[in-house]
Amino acid sequence: MAFTKRDDDNGLGAYYSDKSAITQEARVFNESPINPRKCRALLTRINKDSGLRQMVYLTIKELSSSAEDVIIVTSSIMKDMQPNLEVVYRPNAIRALCRITDPSMIQTTERFFKAAIVDRNSSISSAALVSSYHLFPAAKEVIRRWVNETQEAVNAKSFSSSFFNVTNTASSYLGFGSSQPSTPTYQTIPSTSYITQYHALGLLYLIRQQDRMAVTKLIQQLGGGKSGAGSSLKNAMALCMLIRYAAKVMDEDPNMQKPMYDLLEGWLRHKSDMVNYEAARAICEMRNILSQQLTRPIAVLQLLLSSPKPALKFAAIRTLSTLALTYPNSVASCNLDMENLISDPNRSIATYAITTLLKTGNEASVDRLMKQISGFMAEISDEFKVIVVDAIRSLCLKFPSKQALMLNFLSGVLREEGGYDFKRAVVEAIFDMIKFIQDSKEAALSHLCEFIEDCEFTKLSVRILYLLGIEGPKAPQPTKFIRYIYNRVVLENAVVRAAAVSSLAKFGVNVADTAIKRSVKILLTRQVYYPPSDKNRIYLSSRCLDDVDDEVRDRAAMYLRVINDALLANIYVKEESIFSLSTLESSLVSYVNDPSASEKPFDPSVLPKISRVQMAIETARHNTMDIVNAPLPKRPEAMPGSAAVQTKSSYAEELSKISEFVQFGPVLNSSAKPIQLTESETEYVVSCVKHIYKEHIVFQFNVSNTISETLLENVSVAMQPVVQTELTEDFFIPVRRLTSANSPGIVYVAFARDNPSDYTVGTFQCTLKFISRELDPASGEPEEEGYEDEYQLEEVELGAGGDYIMPNHTNFASEWDRLRTGSTATETFALSAMDSIKAAVDSIIELLNMTPLGGTEHPTSTSLHTLQLSGLVFGGGGKVLVRGRMTFSSGQGVTLELSVRAEKEEARIKKIMQKDDDVGKVAQATPIALELFLSNVVEEAYKVTLARNAKRIESYHLKHAILNTPLLDFLKELVEAVPDPSNGGTIDESEVAPKKRTRGKGKGKAKFNDALKEDEEDESEDEDD
Repeated sequence: MAFTKRDDDNGLGAYYSDKSAITQEARVFNESPINPRKCRALLTRINKDSGLRQMVYLTIKELSSSAEDVIIVTSSIMKDMQPNLEVVYRPNAIRALCRITDPSMIQTTERFFKAAIVDRNSSISSAALVSSYHLFPAAKEVIRRWVNETQEAVNAKSFSSSFFNVTNTASSYLGFGSSQPSTPTYQTIPSTSYITQYHALGLLYLIRQQDRMAVTKLIQQLGGGKSGAGSSLKNAMALCMLIRYAAKVMDEDPNMQKPMYDLLEGWLRHKSDMVNYEAARAICEMRNILSQQLTRPIAVLQLLLSSPKPALKFAAIRTLSTLALTYPNSVASCNLDMENLISDPNRSIATYAITTLLKTGNEASVDRLMKQISGFMAEISDEFKVIVVDAIRSLCLKFPSKQALMLNFLSGVLREEGGYDFKRAVVEAIFDMIKFIQDSKEAALSHLCEFIEDCEFTKLSVRILYLLGIEGPKAPQPTKFIRYIYNRVVLENAVVRAAAVSSLAKFGVNVADTAIKRSVKILLTRQVYYPPSDKNRIYLSSRCLDDVDDEVRDRAAMYLRVINDALLANIYVKEESIFSLSTLESSLVSYVNDPSASEKPFDPSVLPKISRVQMAIETARHNTMDIVNAPLPKRPEAMPGSAAVQTKSSYAEELSKISEFVQFGPVLNSSAKPIQLTESETEYVVSCVKHIYKEHIVFQFNVSNTISETLLENVSVAMQPVVQTELTEDFFIPVRRLTSANSPGIVYVAFARDNPSDYTVGTFQCTLKFISRELDPASGEPEEEGYEDEYQLEEVELGAGGDYIMPNHTNFASEWDRLRTGSTATETFALSAMDSIKAAVDSIIELLNMTPLGGTEHPTSTSLHTLQLSGLVFGGGGKVLVRGRMTFSSGQGVTLELSVRAEKEEARIKKIMQKDDDVGKVAQATPIALELFLSNVVEEAYKVTLARNAKRIESYHLKHAILNTPLLDFLKELVEAVPDPSNGGTIDESEVAPKKRTRGKGKGKAKFNDALKEDEEDESEDEDD
């Protein structure tokens, strides 16, 4: 920057001749109130000094959030962005402009940003790219037009970096402190960092992230082939970012796993340790990877374990620790290197090393490793203590014979100082030992009892008391736990006292010893006092019933009543199914918000129930090892329980804001997971969510426009049933304008249910209709002329399971017997496409959306299985139980006999089954199934005939076989009237068949077929009715 005669004419020479006077005038910035005119004049006088001028940019950026009118500053900064100005000004001006500019003004600065992005100076280009990245959320359409310049910046082979030398006095730095004007001389040298590629790649991905094909093409172009040597990216951070993009594409699209894996494997040979590690980590986190594919990544990580850089060692050992959870044998090749890290001065590295060795080691090395762990537990933070405890937790389940050693270690650290997370991790580990290792149960319960004697965390005390109430009554000596529990009633706060009362009650209900029952009643009611040896001997009046806390008193009173009533005990203590709290909350919110709610009381019978195990899964914390070590899933799946209920609650809240749907009443059910109607790579991405009302069904279509150059207007979905249904289209709500910026838009199509008491099922053909208009690339405005277009979508099915039935937990045996007199239906299905019983079980559970009970979702036999399901039908249909008996034949697939019992006739479950095409019903014509069934019946009857030394099969032989074969008990009613001479019955001689063997042999079978035919006719009449 040269000092010219023109500057002298402007009066700036006076400033340089007397800089001290200008410095004195800087006091105007500290005046109160501040004088903007004086400050602005002073800033103008120092504007030619490069160092001070950069400080002005920083000041502008800091004040941008509180300024109201920045138009004058914007104009001044845009002058400093001119290409012919000094390099030192332009990057700072670009960054300052990004902070203060308004989104509506970005188009006026577009040419400056485009020129800066492709500038050969790396500082200018990086400033423009980073600023564009931050401006993207506010001006997506404008910045998407800069994709060509950004691509050029990514592919640029060389960049320049400008530095300047200042010739002035020895006391000056960038012109400060000198009485003479500084004259910087700029030198342009090549940039060796290529940092611009990193910034350009980030912006390019942000622009193309909605187009998976474009992202895949970008990765393949910049990847450099299988060896990675041909990549145009020279910056290591840019390569690391490209690796992460490749891993994301591979995770979202399994078809791209092979080409992406080849690229990642090539990057393992890069000269940068950072790139090597990132590629190895991406391969180790791949889904369904084979152990053979892990050989090279593990070898790279093993080399990094001996690196002199602590960051590389920490990253490598942490990745190996995560991988050891699923592939311990593959990681075992690094055991020698990891043992050397146990003595590493960095205790974080040592912690990961020893916990990884615990996962990969054998039973013989456990004792040695446990001694080493005990040595440094006091030296590490709680976060790493949790990692150690979780590793030991896994080790206990891997080597149950070492449970005593592990339990002693856990009980020891439980007595040490530590925070809540650490103590909770130890308690969870002991809980797992109690659950899975029976030999450790009593000792573990004793350690927990000692811990709650001096536990400072209320939540942990409550959880332990709950566990004692469950497991204590099953112990050989339950009385030794009662003392610890009652101490909590005497000494703890109200929350713990209430939990202790509940735990005591469970001892009184579940322990058969009458003496223990009597003791529990005394503890809950009678007066207690300190022993006579105590000189003060203070009497305590009715500790529980007279407690100062309402909750404690109420629980004590209720449980005293329950202990004396077996029926109440079964309902309130022994019952294994409870309401899902998230579902109950959602239903109560809907009930309160319903204007007609005051007309009828809240009905809890329509709420589904879950088992206590499911409730524990809902409320339990995530495994700390998963949080600290393992990578989180990148594509979350729909979860049953609280997450699905929260999703349905959000749907109901959004629908309640739409005036057209308010009159429909509350939403009975919404799809837990949207149904994808298009591929995710297509130009229009559409998914569907179904909402069931009492008298209406609403289809919600989430429509995304991924084409940035196109505007869609009047977007709607035309639905046409494949077969005539009992639904009448009421109205639809279109999306008026849809661009890639405001996607997704929501289209609603409402149908009225012609018969609200019926459960309509069917399939709908769907077509997306819209008016397409092109957008002007320069202005972003749509063209005047557009054209109507349509896009074919996948079919939408309205089925029985997920739309009308919700899962519900219950006691199957008692409920099945109770519903014997209710609505019943039995059908036979041929599932020839199923290659195993397990596949059939999974398909039936998914189709019917019901809760499997008694572990029947896991078949124990490959040829014969009985599935038990429970659910609730929406709209007051009541409980529904399903029993599926199935047999498997390698040549014929699975033959299924599905029996259904419903609490209410309104369920019409049989009609739902018959209308659903996915079930694959084969009606009354099932020759294969009938042949297998009759073969089983005749075989059982033949066994009875042999046992009675008879020469032919009689009808009473068939009756005896049916009565004594569990699989045939559904035929009992058909054979009740058949006389049995062995039990005192008589046979009409006129009905006795001639003594020819052939005629007698066929008579029993014919009678059985006649009985089956009559039963089918009865069912047909019931169906017609």
